[in-house]
Amino acid sequence: MAKKEYCGVFGIFDHELAVDLTYLGLYSLQHRGEESCGMAVFNGKKLRQLAGMGLVSEVFNQSTLKKLKGRTAIGHVRYSTTGSSILRNAQPFVISHNKISFSIAHNGNLTNTVKLRRKLEREGAIFQTTMDSEIVLHLLVRSQKKLFEDRLEDALRQCEGAYTMLFLNEEKLIGVRDPYGFRPLCLGKKDGKYVLASETCSLDLIDAEFVREIDPGEIVIVSKDGIEFRKPFEKQKPSPCIFELIYFARPDSHIFDDCVHLVRKRLGTMLAREHYTDADMVMSIPDSGNCAALGYSEECGIPFEIGMVRNHYIGRTFIQPSQEMRKHGVKIKLNPIKEVLKGKRVIVVEDSIVRGTTTGGRIKAIRDAGAKEIHMRISCPPIKFPCFYGIDFPNRKELIANQLESIDGIAKFIGVDSLKYLSLDGMLKAVNGCGRSFCDACFSGKYPTKIRKRAGKLALEK
Repeated sequence: MAKKEYCGVFGIFDHELAVDLTYLGLYSLQHRGEESCGMAVFNGKKLRQLAGMGLVSEVFNQSTLKKLKGRTAIGHVRYSTTGSSILRNAQPFVISHNKISFSIAHNGNLTNTVKLRRKLEREGAIFQTTMDSEIVLHLLVRSQKKLFEDRLEDALRQCEGAYTMLFLNEEKLIGVRDPYGFRPLCLGKKDGKYVLASETCSLDLIDAEFVREIDPGEIVIVSKDGIEFRKPFEKQKPSPCIFELIYFARPDSHIFDDCVHLVRKRLGTMLAREHYTDADMVMSIPDSGNCAALGYSEECGIPFEIGMVRNHYIGRTFIQPSQEMRKHGVKIKLNPIKEVLKGKRVIVVEDSIVRGTTTGGRIKAIRDAGAKEIHMRISCPPIKFPCFYGIDFPNRKELIANQLESIDGIAKFIGVDSLKYLSLDGMLKAVNGCGRSFCDACFSGKYPTKIRKRAGKLALEK
């Protein structure tokens, strides 16, 4: 499926290799954002930031990493959900106020952005970016509390929506997860030093020990004095984003008390139970459909085959300036294997369909490779509602499940012989192996928080 990824955060406190480890941590979170990345480092005297547009490997190199010296760092990868795709919006932000410097990295979307920004501007605030994250900074410096963490609590009590954030000042590394727990955040240890990251795959890469997940509504404060945990916010019903498990998180990560790969296999298993079809082979649209396709294949006994190969080396900068190049756009990224597909009845398993245009191109490529029948199976329900918490789904008018009200209509549009989605109940049964409730608003329209008009969007962007 084609959808924008959003953000990932990583931080480490008081480690001699903080810069190198943060680079590796961001590298492992690249799937969460390919638009920009950055790092803020405390060198013992001051905070220094380096950010740029592009992939982690494009923004950072040996020369730039050598310039970032320090034992404590936070990093960020981004794909815009609120705020334009411009360099000044790249995070982490570093600001100085009243002789105090600190930095912020944010994953998620605030839903009362417009209201807060208008209030702050009436009070004289001048904004440098179009990011909702900057609002938190203005609220923080306006607090009358003395301690940084107390100021932070004051600021976040005024915020609504989704936020997993890291803060770095001259003394502390602080992580916070909103009371609903929309986005993941985990705590680890490397050589006795504490690490915070969006996903456990970051901990695995740097050989850090997984300690535990940060709870919804929890603040963790790491300093020279050790580690402190606070839960200062009004308790809410935990509502972690179900799409983290369906699509966004890496399969080798462990989030929301479960293994992402195994959750996706369970989704495929449930899909096979609900929508078995006689066929010659099961395949996925790589890479997002791989785990669910394996689960489907194992449950129904139809062999899993590699029917399409993904080109992992096209990078961000590939351009299609001519009609001839655009015509070959699908095969540049995903190329069918004709010898596997020719004359076969194929079940194609995918994680989701958003607009349908990308899916249609991939199905055509499979058909052109000689597939006799194509039956598509989707490991989640139809996406009918926008997300206000950090996933850049389009508005309702652009979602194919709303444009074409019937599933048969969608099947005809994308060019398959049949199309079936996993039911909402089936999806919830598959993911509830960890015994948690989830936010499934993009499928059900039931939002865990109050959604304000123009939620999460800045007035100047409308």
